[in-house]
Amino acid sequence: MKSLLLFCVRTYINIGLFFYFKKIEVKKLGLIPKDKPVLFLGNHQNALIDPLIMAVSSGRTAYFLTRAQVFKKPLVSKVLKTLKLIPVYRVRDGWQNITQNNEIFSQCVSILNTNQAVTIFPEGSHNLKRTVRPLSKGFTRIVLGVLEENKASKLQLIPVGLNYNDAEAFSDEALVVFGKPIEASKYILEDKNLAIKNLKHDVHQALTKLTTHIDQELYNSTLSKLEDLNVNFLEPEKVNSCIKSNFKVCSTKALNSNNYIKSFFKFLLKVFCVLPYFIWKKVAQPKIKEIEFTATFRFALSITLVPLWIVFVAIILTLLFSVSVAFYFIISTLIIALLAVKL
Repeated sequence: MKSLLLFCVRTYINIGLFFYFKKIEVKKLGLIPKDKPVLFLGNHQNALIDPLIMAVSSGRTAYFLTRAQVFKKPLVSKVLKTLKLIPVYRVRDGWQNITQNNEIFSQCVSILNTNQAVTIFPEGSHNLKRTVRPLSKGFTRIVLGVLEENKASKLQLIPVGLNYNDAEAFSDEALVVFGKPIEASKYILEDKNLAIKNLKHDVHQALTKLTTHIDQELYNSTLSKLEDLNVNFLEPEKVNSCIKSNFKVCSTKALNSNNYIKSFFKFLLKVFCVLPYFIWKKVAQPKIKEIEFTATFRFALSITLVPLWIVFVAIILTLLFSVSVAFYFIISTLIIALLAVKL
């Protein structure tokens, strides 16, 4: 029953992402094994959008370590755990809760020792900045914990680069790059501190090649130059090469010639979905405290309120006119949505 629920939720999320994003491109630089334990390690920019995209594109059904704050309500907690989400505690959740992570990490070790998959964002928090921030030690505890229990483990570490054209915008474009698997067994060393250091270094270096990585000290000036050059942030290798060449060798992205047509259909979509749009602009968006959650909340409303609104209007049209009119309304709304998003 849980597997069926998970399948249905994943399918629905996949459909939602299709209607939300103009394009989601997936690149796999190496084979993601089906019969070995896998630890996905992604950079973290776009709050809950990151794990959703990874969940539907990796090819593996994985457990996800998620901030414990979203598990506060019992019913929500039960649903999230059914969907294979595991709470992880941070300092802001209180020092008294940090010790609970010992049990969480042990759970992850057990999962990986049964050849399943786990996803974690080793930066420890999300941030829209186009840089790979220093990695926390949490994921190293899981990796070394697996190796301590089973030195023969075939655990694969797969770095994942998540890239967005404009994470705050609608509609956005995304690129997810699954890097080449790293054999965890290479970190079986007598010196545990050295193993942790090497592990963090290797994963960080791998991530910086899979997404745009701007040095923190020169971040604002570098980003400004890249934006002025109109680089394509969905081509991280080229963007990183541009930075390394001191902006001498840079490629630009083509301008979208459909901007006016796209704007027209976005306006029509707002008209057809006037109530959900009103709730978004006047109720939900003003309450967002962290800008990284903009896309998350917009997407959540898109896959909940919008379908309910379409069904509600269709029922009203059926009662006032006919089933045919309601059907044409549904089809028209879907077509307008696709044109507003995909153009």
